[in-house]
Amino acid sequence: MTDLPTMPVPVTIKAIVEETPSIRTFYFDPAIPSSPGQFVMVWVPGVDEIPMALSSEYSITVQRVGDATAAMFKLAVGDKLGIRGPLGNGFAVSGRTLAIGGGVGVAPLLHLVTAGEVSTFLLGARTKDELLFAPVIASACSLRIATDDGTAGRHGFVTDLMDEIDLADYDHICVCGPEIMMVKVLERLNKAVLAERGQFSLHRYMKCGLGICGSCSMDPRGLRVCRDGPVFTGIDLLETEFGKYTRDATGSRVHFPPLHPEKKDEKSGE
Repeated sequence: MTDLPTMPVPVTIKAIVEETPSIRTFYFDPAIPSSPGQFVMVWVPGVDEIPMALSSEYSITVQRVGDATAAMFKLAVGDKLGIRGPLGNGFAVSGRTLAIGGGVGVAPLLHLVTAGEVSTFLLGARTKDELLFAPVIASACSLRIATDDGTAGRHGFVTDLMDEIDLADYDHICVCGPEIMMVKVLERLNKAVLAERGQFSLHRYMKCGLGICGSCSMDPRGLRVCRDGPVFTGIDLLETEFGKYTRDATGSRVHFPPLHPEKKDEKSGE
């Protein structure tokens, strides 16, 4: 078994880029060698340690949703963070790959794009101003866009874009975004008998990130998102709690509203 990092490594913030009104990318040094899809535990001194996906080996892309991320938004170039990782598994792709991303879930998929592993990217957001990394993605692969309000690309959801392409043309389909979105993707893949080609990057409440505490375990098989994931195949997720509920800090179930994005929690990495 590979030794897991148990102590954070201090990194220095080298640049901060405002990507959207609520999302910023923090570039740091030294880099964290990793595979696309892996995550890190980010220690914000004096506040908390929370899981975050790497958008590159030297950056994390952060949405302001709670105390720890609010504290991060007050940091400046030259300030320090603690990074523990990389943790978990990443995307395993070859051949033609389709990426489907929404919101800040685009971050781990960007790492896959810049590695030259994506053929087509379906990008979704609520509105044009919230589209993440569109120019970078468009420069590396074929990009299609959907916005909820129709201010850019197709007027609708990113899952609607799936109806415009032949999913069977792709060897792998990598997905990250709000869970309610990812469930709709899995439903379409399963209907097309392609669930085994799907790779879904999950977000769950985490405490240790090492597979010890069990806070991110999923029913009914006890899959640990931090160690067995965060990337799971579509087959792994069928007949699980995926899309039905998550758990809060006490372990109590938090059910997803049927037609609306789930309430965000920093400890879930969203």
